[in-house]
Amino acid sequence: MKKILLLGALMLNTASQAESLNIERIFSSPSLDGNAPRELKVSPDGERVTFLRGKQSDYEQLDLWEYHIDSGKTRMLFDSASLLTGEETLSDEEKARRERMRLSGSGIVSYQWSDDGEALLFPLGGDVYYFRLGDDDAKRLLNTEAFETDIKLSPKGNFISYIREQNLYVKNIKTGEERAITTEGGGNIKFGMAEFVAQEEMSRMTGYWWAPDESHIAFTKVDETPVDNITRTEIYANDIKLIEQKYPKAGTDNVEITLAVQSLDSGERQWIDLGKDKDIYLARGQWMPDSETFTYQWQSRNQQTLELRAYHLASNKQSVLLQEVSPTWVNLHDDLHFLAGRDQFIWASERDGFKHLYLYNNDGKLLRQLTSGNWVVDALEAVDNDAATLYFSGRKDTPLESHLYSVSLDGGNINKVTSRDGFHNITFSRDASIYIDRFSTVNTPPQVSLHQASGKQLTWLEQNAVDADHPLAPFKDSWTQPEFGELTTKDGATLMYRLYKPENMKKKNPVIVYLYGGPHAQVVTNSWGGNRGLLMQHWVDQGYVVFSLDNRGSNYRGKAFEDPIYKQMGSIEVEDQVRGVEFLRTLPYVDADRIGVHGHSYGGYMTLMTMFKAGDYFQAGVAGAPVTDWRLYDTHYTERYMGNPKTDDAAYTASSVFPYAKDLKNPLLIYHGMADDNVLFTHSTMLYKHLQDLAIPFETMDYPGKKHSIRGKQTGIHLYHTITNFFDKHLKP
Repeated sequence: MKKILLLGALMLNTASQAESLNIERIFSSPSLDGNAPRELKVSPDGERVTFLRGKQSDYEQLDLWEYHIDSGKTRMLFDSASLLTGEETLSDEEKARRERMRLSGSGIVSYQWSDDGEALLFPLGGDVYYFRLGDDDAKRLLNTEAFETDIKLSPKGNFISYIREQNLYVKNIKTGEERAITTEGGGNIKFGMAEFVAQEEMSRMTGYWWAPDESHIAFTKVDETPVDNITRTEIYANDIKLIEQKYPKAGTDNVEITLAVQSLDSGERQWIDLGKDKDIYLARGQWMPDSETFTYQWQSRNQQTLELRAYHLASNKQSVLLQEVSPTWVNLHDDLHFLAGRDQFIWASERDGFKHLYLYNNDGKLLRQLTSGNWVVDALEAVDNDAATLYFSGRKDTPLESHLYSVSLDGGNINKVTSRDGFHNITFSRDASIYIDRFSTVNTPPQVSLHQASGKQLTWLEQNAVDADHPLAPFKDSWTQPEFGELTTKDGATLMYRLYKPENMKKKNPVIVYLYGGPHAQVVTNSWGGNRGLLMQHWVDQGYVVFSLDNRGSNYRGKAFEDPIYKQMGSIEVEDQVRGVEFLRTLPYVDADRIGVHGHSYGGYMTLMTMFKAGDYFQAGVAGAPVTDWRLYDTHYTERYMGNPKTDDAAYTASSVFPYAKDLKNPLLIYHGMADDNVLFTHSTMLYKHLQDLAIPFETMDYPGKKHSIRGKQTGIHLYHTITNFFDKHLKP
């Protein structure tokens, strides 16, 4: 009997250990996310779905796959390891570009279809591969010592285009003839390239645009001469590099940007007049379907005015199709869509306080508002021209979930297409007849399915069910389902939170508050959280209450919810996070004297501000890659929310962490990548010196060679242990 009891105890102990999610397992292969693919696309002919998938042995090395819709068969198209042997060496420009595109992994990290659905193009190792369906293998189109970036397939598939050494080139795929569209690039002059703030803050990753009929290319000329040179260090384990970088800090000069359209046949170049004021931004570029009109979005330096302008090639004249204005700022979007054969376009605007869709004639005449209400549209997903139906994702039912909806171009009722509660990321076919749904919930890893436009499911592309064979299966029974709820502030604002409770609710538990708090972001959603979500589950297993709250200034709640941070960052956000802690203090299972706070980037800034300004509420903090003084950050992001330091200096001082650092009274850990080119390492070193001058102790952990995202499996393991150990030391009895 004793042997049986002992065996039972051992089995229980083994099961318990097997169910315990540790940090090493979060970063190990196979991925706990399962085998859900990414970069899903429906081929233009609607016959197949292509996607990227990581290897079982290394989920970060990506290969290109396809699912053939008629046959139901899935196969690997290209094995990245067979195309490129050895380590992939990227140029500094490409590393920075991928960092700003948030492209992670190695191997085939992106690809594109030709418009006719007959060919695929994908970059790899600084060159590019071209594959026509039916061929035996991919053709390597570029094999040069130079590193080409922003490689595109032309609309009809006859050419590829790319940037090499700051000039724009095109190459005829059939003949192999290469032609330089520009030759004057070099030094401070860049052709066809997006400048730093365009990439980092406008999500404009290119500086050139093909006309649909391949007759012309529009492109930018960027002159970086006015931009200040900063010398920053990139500190590696065995090397220190001094990097000269053109970095436009808030209040300083931006690049001078000009815009041209060039004929591919004749080489004739037309320069577009952007106006007398050269201190402006070029936010977007897009051709009308007729290939005769190029549109671009012109934005004022203060970002309170945005104009959609149309340049007509035949007349060399332009017009303003519409104008958006705001007393704070105008948000950019990617929801301009020209309707083929209708001489109309769709546009998104927040003019009524919430992002909604509008229908215009191509001459700029407003026809009608298509969506309305106290909720926001996420994105225009597709338009079925034949059925005169528009499909969009949005938050009509709840801000916590993104669903697919449809509405007639003639106006009328909005119909919900998706049905499952959770978060739906949608990718449509070109003709809007079918779509891919990448679905998840906070505790359901991504599931990918194929649907008719009506919502009817056609098939699973990756069901990713957490069955006995799923990598997540050993931890499923111990999984914690978080609680979602709402809080009301003293001035009547509604804030949304997510709360994980540990199994042992009989004692007072410590709390980790995870936050971001900045604009254009949302933490509290009913969606899969990846490694960070897994870390939260690990913390709960260790006995922590884990809490997140989206304060005012964050996204998907309407412009009025964002605007309170205007010229006073680090103020209303802290007040709202304090309201969250006040709520936590009412919970019988929370230890009010053991509440920690952690965030990265803006979340790092928020960690510092809460620790410095609300130290009675937060007993320990971990600030990752934090902004410490907004004067050090770039023009486009910072001035959008804070104004210009030349005229709003007092606001910048009030939003800096330095005036409040003297009030730090609880343990603080700061970590930073020592090669960060976004939130420069200087932000942290200045704070280190300031706290040292005040003789206030704190802890640091800096990562040699790492940029803003601090990537890498082993680095991730080290970072997660560092954060967790810090909280264990200061919050656990």
